[in-house]
Amino acid sequence: MTKKQIQIFFERLREQRPSPQTELKYSSPFELLIAVMLSAQATDVSVNKATDKLYPVANTAEKIYNLGVDGLKEYIKTIGLYNAKAENVIKTCKILMEQFNGEVPSNRKDLEALPGVGRKTANVVLNTAFGQPTMAVDTHIFRVGNRTGLAVGKNVLEVEHRLIKVIPKEFILDSHHWLILHGRYCCIARKPKCAECVVADVCNWPDRFEFGAQKQIAIKNIEA
Repeated sequence: MTKKQIQIFFERLREQRPSPQTELKYSSPFELLIAVMLSAQATDVSVNKATDKLYPVANTAEKIYNLGVDGLKEYIKTIGLYNAKAENVIKTCKILMEQFNGEVPSNRKDLEALPGVGRKTANVVLNTAFGQPTMAVDTHIFRVGNRTGLAVGKNVLEVEHRLIKVIPKEFILDSHHWLILHGRYCCIARKPKCAECVVADVCNWPDRFEFGAQKQIAIKNIEA
């Protein structure tokens, strides 16, 4: 994409969703951290169903740690990989209590040192809870970045670095949510909804949909 296309791309996404939010339910950085840890290879809907029951009972590091692994499993057993996730959450809660007074650290190094927290999870927490300009690349964002030509890369790290480089500063804080929601509901893996896409005319995906010709004309007009 050209700089002008990228500017228009995010202006359109901003117009469509002026205040994008994560679809995970949370009310504190800690609740967000746990929800994101639970969301690996699971849907936000399934995580929310579990945390809707868990958080009224235990929503701090101390309270969840006191549940123990088996106690926590009872709340999250409907989520995929719940056995490993329960182990990691309990270990993470113990570290947060012992090293951070129960609070979630706001830097990458400490976050990624927590059991079950990788780069993507850390990026989500840093961006969503602490307002840092990070980019968590999941399967949706990886697809959107490569398909549209916004950020082409062979792996998630390449796409992440490319996105951070090309996204204008005015959009960077909300761009994670714009891209993930666009990929989740419009630029879906199979049969993307190009006919109703707000950024179709600046997308560089090869002409595989019905109004490809109109798209190319629009792009030429933008670049003129």
